[in-house]
Amino acid sequence: MANQTINRSGRSHNYTLPAPTGGLNVRDGLDTMSETDAIVMDNYYPSETKVCLRGGYRAYALNDDKVKVETLIEFRHADGDRLFACGNGKIWDVSTPADIREVSSDHQYNNWQYVQFKDRILACNGYDKPLSWQKDEEGEWVWKEAEFTGSGLDPQKLINVAMSKQRLFFVEHNSLKCWYSESAGEVQGTLMELDFSALVTRGGCLQAVAGWTQDGGQGIDDLTLFITSEGEVLVYAGSDPSNADDWSLKGKYYVSRPIGYRCTFQYRGDVVMISEDGYVPLSQVMPLAQGGTAGLAYSDKIRGLVLERVRDNKTLPGWQGIIYPRGGYALFNVPVRKQFEQHVINLSSGAWCRFTNILSLCWGLLSGRLYFGSETGVYLFDEGYSDNGLHILGNIHQAYSDFGCGNLKKVQMINPRTKSSTRFALNIYVNTDFDDSEQGYQENIGNTGLTKWAGGGVSTKWSSLGMPKGTKWATLKGAVYNRWICCSASGFKCSVVFKTKTRGNLIEWHNTGIRYEQGGGIL
Repeated sequence: MANQTINRSGRSHNYTLPAPTGGLNVRDGLDTMSETDAIVMDNYYPSETKVCLRGGYRAYALNDDKVKVETLIEFRHADGDRLFACGNGKIWDVSTPADIREVSSDHQYNNWQYVQFKDRILACNGYDKPLSWQKDEEGEWVWKEAEFTGSGLDPQKLINVAMSKQRLFFVEHNSLKCWYSESAGEVQGTLMELDFSALVTRGGCLQAVAGWTQDGGQGIDDLTLFITSEGEVLVYAGSDPSNADDWSLKGKYYVSRPIGYRCTFQYRGDVVMISEDGYVPLSQVMPLAQGGTAGLAYSDKIRGLVLERVRDNKTLPGWQGIIYPRGGYALFNVPVRKQFEQHVINLSSGAWCRFTNILSLCWGLLSGRLYFGSETGVYLFDEGYSDNGLHILGNIHQAYSDFGCGNLKKVQMINPRTKSSTRFALNIYVNTDFDDSEQGYQENIGNTGLTKWAGGGVSTKWSSLGMPKGTKWATLKGAVYNRWICCSASGFKCSVVFKTKTRGNLIEWHNTGIRYEQGGGIL
């Protein structure tokens, strides 16, 4: 029997492939994934209409000893916002880079949990006595030991703190005890004990406390959550634990186990928890057993990645979540041995991406700007277009698409429609039928025109424009690159791979024009 030849029409077809604004997807199969998702999305952020290279960072507060900064503490006040860096048993005021001052010392541990309440910072770490940032008798701002007492209380064992219903709640290290302020609104004085050992059934210890507002206001639905290391959540209504008429257990739920003492943060009245099942909004999972929580996690679309990181690194310090309003996203810091990565979600669209090559031990805000602590000091993030002078490497593998045609096809040309503020190195090519071939950067790329890449005949465009000042993703002014590039790839489904390398550029990718020849049949 003779081989059947493919009947080609001899006519090219055009297809416009949207940029992968659906973000990173490690949940769905390669054959079923939406074409607007991405198999890999590193250092690009999915907005609603395009994907944008993340911002860079620069050194902000370094010291000669290269102290490892393990906690950043933000203080917001009418007298001026402050940022404190904790490391090497000390606390520094790093609010002004030109005036970095040591403000506290002789501490055993550097991982502090804190809350701001009544114009004070209350901080604890489970090893040192709790600290308070407050005004002294002369009206000067100082760190001093917090003035708490209580029957049976060992202040040095207090390891976590939260505020709910105008009361402070402290977690005792390695126990099921919680200590709360005797009177609402108090920032010092007597702490009263709450012991949950008779209520929990899974054992473990108390890990976190959080206020949970179901209706968005300070009404009857403003509850207090007590979360254990084994994933039991006790939900209480009321404002006075010492008064049975004003304090009642509303429910007990089982969720996935939390990770670390910085395992929760609040967002729009909800409580988001970093857990072994992913990044979970408690409002969606508490009525369910653990087996039903995975699909309701914020991180459902990247669950495979999160589970892998949890399996290998859950005991490492550095897990933390933070809301960055200026960027419109939430960032989850993930410790990976000898490195870190960040899982980032667009709070408007729910699309995910991953940031890499940011060695961050902790994160914090100062006057709306985002900072991170590292092995060498404090860095200002989302600043400039390089990583402290180094290139930002962007890497996207878009999901496979059949371009609306189920037949065999040969991609002849591609047209990545991008916008940039200055020249950058672009490596773009097409993989077919779930092949994951990689093509690295070729060195010594020219400064103008189109330059061939090694392997695959891929080309790149350099443009030269002025650097915009203070531009944001929605208002970038630069060159729109719109030119067809030769390509040769054959298959039924195709994935566009988009890689960039820059240390002085903000890049947007809007869509990709595809020109292909369609086959009429195949043996």
